[in-house]
Amino acid sequence: MSNFKYIKNKYEISKMRIAGKIAAQVLEMIEYYIRPGISTNQLNNLCHDYIVNKHRATCATLNYYGFPKSICVSINEVVCHGIPNDKEKLKNGDILNIDVAIIKDGFYSDTSKMFIVGKASNISKKLCNIAKQSLYLAIKMVKPGINLNKLGKVIQKFVESNNFSVVRDYCGHGIGKNFHEPPQVLHYDNNDCNDILQPGMIFTIEPMINVGGHDVYVTHDGWTVKTKDNSLSAQYEHTLLVTNSGCEVLTLRSDDNIPKIINHSILI
Repeated sequence: MSNFKYIKNKYEISKMRIAGKIAAQVLEMIEYYIRPGISTNQLNNLCHDYIVNKHRATCATLNYYGFPKSICVSINEVVCHGIPNDKEKLKNGDILNIDVAIIKDGFYSDTSKMFIVGKASNISKKLCNIAKQSLYLAIKMVKPGINLNKLGKVIQKFVESNNFSVVRDYCGHGIGKNFHEPPQVLHYDNNDCNDILQPGMIFTIEPMINVGGHDVYVTHDGWTVKTKDNSLSAQYEHTLLVTNSGCEVLTLRSDDNIPKIINHSILI
């Protein structure tokens, strides 16, 4: 059963559109700097400055339960929550996820995408593409009245049909005045994920997929999540609003190739 407490009104939606646009612009801005030799901490500092000084917004991850940085940077076998640092420098062939969450006027947004450093392997490129396409497939299904589990089903089926696996330990989430709200958005088939989508719900979809098995572990720093078999991992994430007839992608970037507004009432 859905939590009506978390249905957004027009004012809240207008604020979340602004927050979503800022988060998307951070990922657009940082792409220029993705090159061999730059440290993950330099990427962090560039994003921090852009969020705080350009947009007068707040970095949501900074000091969130003790997380020490303003963005997450997860390279190769790191699934999520990689901590930027000065020692880790990008190398030719790396794939990395940058996860940006910001707060603007009391409202959160959350989004991430994959970047490829220089020339990557075919399997790396395929993994990133399948991660993105799995997110797009789920987004195109979002509309009022459907069971949330349908999103996880379609993601899992698509990913596994391409011989990759879906991480089970982390999920999408509702978002608004809080970083994490109901509902949980699982990226695999699970009947416990049975909320019915309603207009005004805002949540993230953020599938993490691996070349190898789906098992992961948290490293000694208490944050960084890696694949258990050391295989590559990729993730894409958007924040979405359920509309009366479909959905709106609040964190859409200029490099995305899906519509900002998907309207299921229009028959083609």
